[in-house]
Amino acid sequence: MTRDEIASWIGHNGIAEVECIVPDMNGIIRGKVVPAQKFLKMVEDRSLRMPSSIFIVTVTGDYPDNVDVAPIADPDMTLVPDLSTIRIASGYTTPTAYVITDAVASDGKEVPYAPRAVLKHVLSLYAERGWTPVVAPELEFFLTATNTDPDLPLLTPVGRSGRAETGSEPYSLEAVNEFEDLIEELYEFAEKGRLEIDTLIHEAGAGQLEINFQHGDALERADQVLLFKRVIRQVALRHGIYATFMAKPMQHQPGSAMHIHQSVVDANGRNIFANGDGTDSALFHNYLGGLQRLLPQAAPLFAPNVN
Repeated sequence: MTRDEIASWIGHNGIAEVECIVPDMNGIIRGKVVPAQKFLKMVEDRSLRMPSSIFIVTVTGDYPDNVDVAPIADPDMTLVPDLSTIRIASGYTTPTAYVITDAVASDGKEVPYAPRAVLKHVLSLYAERGWTPVVAPELEFFLTATNTDPDLPLLTPVGRSGRAETGSEPYSLEAVNEFEDLIEELYEFAEKGRLEIDTLIHEAGAGQLEINFQHGDALERADQVLLFKRVIRQVALRHGIYATFMAKPMQHQPGSAMHIHQSVVDANGRNIFANGDGTDSALFHNYLGGLQRLLPQAAPLFAPNVN
């Protein structure tokens, strides 16, 4: 979308504020909220800035040990909105939109360690070979009762029956329907935010659900996963409960994960993981071997915290 198209879209939808989102290395949404008219000005003159040290902040909001972040070594970066990602943010009293931004350094290049820039670089390596990754994430998460004391264990929320789950209910439709109102609102908000979610199931844990995304472009799906987490947390709060994607939020319940269906297609749209007769290709075996060899080295990036 062009700047004029965005201005027209903002006017048509009566948008008053825009959340400018920066994904950090932990998947936590950082950013700034700006008035809509100021946002349009920032699109033109690139005046929206944040400290570049935001990408080394830990999940607890601290800086890593033995890292000295001084003003002279913490230059501002410019946040450049990716206008293709602008969406209506449902559930706000003030009409609000959100947009994902790219971090650009003073030399005009994207900050190379920004998560979106890392993924773009990886996708460029595929493109050099004439390949395109296709992914479909599956996100597991727990709905829990509100908990104002972080030292106390999380509890399973009460559903519309007036009772909390006590046992394992994998794929149970009755267990899903305990939260029917929440799920209906989730789908409504996801549709307004153009999130391409597919199916929803009840997982093995008490109050544990899984949402599946449709197959698509890797960068778009990464963006949508980030935004979906924001949406489900906000919807859950509207219904008086919490939603958490923590890997192991409750000691005696199963853990949660994010599975990613993966395939790679060539310029002709052919899946390079399969031969013409449907058998596994040599490239597919190489891909699996690469995962086995390199996943231990990558683990600190996708599982950086004790939990």
